Amino acid sequence: MADILLTHGYFLYEDEKEQQIMRPYPPLGLLYLSAYLKRAGFSVDLYDSTLGDRQTLTACLAAEPGGVLGIYTNLMTRRSVLDMIACAKAQGWQVVLGGPEAANYPVEYLARGADVVVIGEGEETLIELLPALRDRGPHHLHGIPGLWFRDEGGCAVETPPRPQIAGLDALPWPDRAAVDIPEYIRIWRTHHGMGSVNLITARGCPYKCRWCSHAVFGYSHRRRSFLDCADELEAIRDTYRPDQVWYADDVFTIHHGWLTGYAAELKRRNVKLPFETISRADRMMKEEVLETLAEMGCYRIWIGSESGSQRVLDAMQRGVTVEQVQWATRAAQRHGIQVGMFLMWGYEGETLEDIEATIDHVKKANPDIFLTTVAYPIKNTPFYSAVAERVRLDRPWEEASDRDYVIVGRHSRSYYRHADRWLRSEVAAFRSETAGDGASAGHREEAAQARDALLAAAEEREV
Repeated sequence: MADILLTHGYFLYEDEKEQQIMRPYPPLGLLYLSAYLKRAGFSVDLYDSTLGDRQTLTACLAAEPGGVLGIYTNLMTRRSVLDMIACAKAQGWQVVLGGPEAANYPVEYLARGADVVVIGEGEETLIELLPALRDRGPHHLHGIPGLWFRDEGGCAVETPPRPQIAGLDALPWPDRAAVDIPEYIRIWRTHHGMGSVNLITARGCPYKCRWCSHAVFGYSHRRRSFLDCADELEAIRDTYRPDQVWYADDVFTIHHGWLTGYAAELKRRNVKLPFETISRADRMMKEEVLETLAEMGCYRIWIGSESGSQRVLDAMQRGVTVEQVQWATRAAQRHGIQVGMFLMWGYEGETLEDIEATIDHVKKANPDIFLTTVAYPIKNTPFYSAVAERVRLDRPWEEASDRDYVIVGRHSRSYYRHADRWLRSEVAAFRSETAGDGASAGHREEAAQARDALLAAAEEREV
């Protein structure tokens, strides 16, 4: 039996919506843990539930009862993870949880069967934890930093936080051999014509947007050397032959000097793979940054715009301006880079005028793609704290996620659906007028209907 079996709570083939999109990536966090533990001499099994099924995982747990199961958690997998905990405990397994969801709800998960919740990075914690579980059991872990567990009396115990890993180059690359990377690439090519592999060049985000969770890395930002990243990208190219890569950093262009050095190193090695990534508008405000991205092969960059109202952006503590987002969008497009834009309805204090400002903003910026969501309060964020007294959950905690929180007094969900339809119709009308395709009148009528419906729903409030 391996020292630990690593897995996570997401099953692609149980997610009907994602099966329409089909852009899966393997769980990099678990692959880093696997590589780190193996280098330290531990034996590790990894079950990638993304491409697997619950029945096979259940069979694995039944085949070798009594081991240690490590599960990565996020806010969309609560019900799945709780089912996995129950299954594992029935077979005598000790269960260790990690990831942002368990970090935000350690007491709740301990009460529902988990033995340990790891807070923060898991690599060094697991090195200490696994021998302690073997030798002392799950109730005597007081000397190990970075944990929640239950003592012999059943009381939840929190140990001091563990210092973060200072030098990320000391980490081995993700254990991609533990999962079926060729199958991920095949799925991408089948559905999108280009096979894709993910990697990260940094950990953490130093910005303090009030709705964003920093449950794992805090407000830190630690970057790998560009030489180590170039080595990894070259190895990915040579081993898997993908058509593109996804840099899963929180803010890829945060350090301009690093970006310039990385681009030069890739050029020196003649390594160029098309890619997409995420950044912030204020870290794209130089033509040379966009020139560098384009030369490296960036074909799409995602920007968190959130709102077209500066008042709302300031309330979010986004640290960017509407004008910066518009400039960065148009400038990226000038350099042949598509722009994807994230938008958020319903942040605290948003008014009709703010919605109108967002619609006007999207038309002016005219991103290639824009995606919308309704703001939801994630536990332990400043946004959650601001609305905590008005937060209600209409479903049992075990069956819900943070997305299911209702903020009493806020506009109804139908109100935001009308806002979304209004936005999309206005943008479609604007694009039709620009293209001269004659369809603008129909879009204008749809926009007017959506605005009227939004106004009619304005008095509907969550109660």
